[in-house]
Amino acid sequence: MAYVPNPPAVRQQMLEEIGLSSMEELFFDIPEQYRLKGLDLGRGLSEIEIQRHLTKLAAKNISSYPIFLGAGAYDHHIPVAIDQILMRSEFYTAYTPYQPEISQGILQGIFEFQSHICALTGMDVSNASMYDAASALAEACNIAAEVTRRKKILVPDTVNPDYLAVLKTYAQSGVFDLVTVHCSKGKVGHELRAAIDDQTAAVAVQNPNFYGILEQDAEEIGALVHEQGGLFIMAVDPISLGLLKSPGKLGADLVVGEGQSLGMGLSYGGPYLGFFAGTDKMLRRIPGRIVGQTTDREGRRAFVLTLQAREQHIRRERASSNICSNQALNALAAAIFLSLVGPKGLRDIAERSHQLARYAEGELSRVGIELLYPEPYFREFIIKVANPAAVNRKLLAEGIIGGCELPHGLMLAFTEKRTKEEVDRLVAVIGGAR
Repeated sequence: MAYVPNPPAVRQQMLEEIGLSSMEELFFDIPEQYRLKGLDLGRGLSEIEIQRHLTKLAAKNISSYPIFLGAGAYDHHIPVAIDQILMRSEFYTAYTPYQPEISQGILQGIFEFQSHICALTGMDVSNASMYDAASALAEACNIAAEVTRRKKILVPDTVNPDYLAVLKTYAQSGVFDLVTVHCSKGKVGHELRAAIDDQTAAVAVQNPNFYGILEQDAEEIGALVHEQGGLFIMAVDPISLGLLKSPGKLGADLVVGEGQSLGMGLSYGGPYLGFFAGTDKMLRRIPGRIVGQTTDREGRRAFVLTLQAREQHIRRERASSNICSNQALNALAAAIFLSLVGPKGLRDIAERSHQLARYAEGELSRVGIELLYPEPYFREFIIKVANPAAVNRKLLAEGIIGGCELPHGLMLAFTEKRTKEEVDRLVAVIGGAR
């Protein structure tokens, strides 16, 4: 590191270069009430005192209540083998494995992850993971605009609102224009069909959508956008693919999704795992890293990074993305999960989740609770309640973590971890809380 004789003077010069007079002005866009005024950590504590203090804090968490909250993050079972394998020295770091001769463990792990994602989605190629589903979807929209040389991206408002928020941020770059289409019945329909034209770069559909509903017209939508020369992007739930037709069979060009349900905990929102797959035609445009299989000079099976499309590896003006880091450790967890459960296990998990949701719907109907959208769903649906927040408070008081509060109802999610008894308790409390 070069010696800087007067750091404060250099800092002040740098501030003046960008038209600022103080460090505080760098944070002008953060409202004053959210800025940290100081950090009082108190006196130093011994190791025993720290352990005692952290244990006391941890005891405040609710970890044993049944969870019916979904909306993009789901309480699926995590096999204990996952953590044990993740701790092996071959997977010690998730940093870029530039030196394949010492990185075969993590490279093979990523290659296996890519293979699983291709098998799940029915696509030809997958990358070495993304930050999350939202950024993966945004990168797919960028690619669609570049491939078609058009800017109009159609997205129904049945897509997860967090994904839409990230799309709006990406759209500020000017690479694509985001057009959000309102769908009045909680699923794509005539509104989206009518918006597709010869200026459409892509249509992005989530299936199951944010409301848990199956987008049964997805294949038709894909065909319509292809007729106009655009691309079809699908955001999918990997667990649902244990039951549903793959996006590849529905005609998708690019497929993205959130891999949290594949062996990762809820963790207060992350870190999670985005996956990204596409057809062979998209191979050289896929963002981030791709691990390929080859042979070394002695003819042994080996793995290497290949076909780099990110700006760190090729000329910036030719790069399709600036995505750099990936979620390699999370991707490894997903690969281990899928290897452990296998195709039959994944189908069993999907069936169990769906069956519990169907059972809950029937029991809720018995106490007069109706679905907001009476449409086919996978493991999640919205019930009509006048005051979702009040219902959730009642559920929490009874030892149950309720659903996602929406303007017109309460969205409940069901996974294989839930039991008939837990569902019965949920129904009893909701029935009495109306």
